[in-house]
Amino acid sequence: MAAETAKVEAALARILPAGWDVPEELRAAMGYSLMAGGKRLRPLLVLAAAEALRGSKEAALPVACAIEMVHTYSLIHDDLPAMDNDDYRRGKLTNHKVYGEALAILAGDALLTHAFHAAAQAYRIHGVPAEQVLNIMDDLAVYAGACGMVGGQAADMLGEQGLTRLEDLQYIHTHKTSDLIVFSLLAGGRIAGANEKQLQALESFGYAIGLAFQIQDDILDVTGDEQKLGKPTNSDEKQQKVTYPFFIGLEASEARVRELTLEGKQVLLAADFPRPERLLQLADFLMRRDH
Repeated sequence: MAAETAKVEAALARILPAGWDVPEELRAAMGYSLMAGGKRLRPLLVLAAAEALRGSKEAALPVACAIEMVHTYSLIHDDLPAMDNDDYRRGKLTNHKVYGEALAILAGDALLTHAFHAAAQAYRIHGVPAEQVLNIMDDLAVYAGACGMVGGQAADMLGEQGLTRLEDLQYIHTHKTSDLIVFSLLAGGRIAGANEKQLQALESFGYAIGLAFQIQDDILDVTGDEQKLGKPTNSDEKQQKVTYPFFIGLEASEARVRELTLEGKQVLLAADFPRPERLLQLADFLMRRDH
């Protein structure tokens, strides 16, 4: 993970061409959040899915950067006063606390838009078939959009303090978190020429580990170390957000994380992947993480 993350970080650092005429403050605001660290989970999943099919990780790198830009834009907007109103992200002041609300919104807008330019480079620089890159861009618009991540965010905002069913919470987690994880896996698979059966397996794997990942986040909000998390704990409770531990308790939530991880791994193992080891290891890592 450290080696692959270093490649992603280096690519992200040069993702906005130096020669482009961009207002310096906007460039700085984009870079502030994009280069703030984090697990880089979604880019790693793009690369690992390509590797699982013996595909080119170099060709997958532009799409790995694209999904990280989309993820980063969503965090910048999530932290805004009108949304979650957070002061810290990954141990640093949130974007709007440094650059102001207006520039934070525009930095998020710019990262989202630039993601599609980055994804196009898989074709322009690395020769990934244009049809596959078109499929990837279509997927990105869907999984990040109104019926995907943004839909999950909207349901989260609309349902705050009013959720009474676990199914409603699962809808939010599935779309707010799992959809970008599913996109990442499908994108890596498409770059490596995955067949329909393999794409279906990657999708099922992604939804399982994506939900497990978010439930683990719910758990860590209760039990985690604030220093490791880089943000205050018990924030869900303070904001009166209902979570998996709220509905089913901590022990049952931990058991559900294990069940989902196992389900995802079994789906992957049943499909015909030449090198699935990294994906399986990442699933285990996510289950055991403490931040």
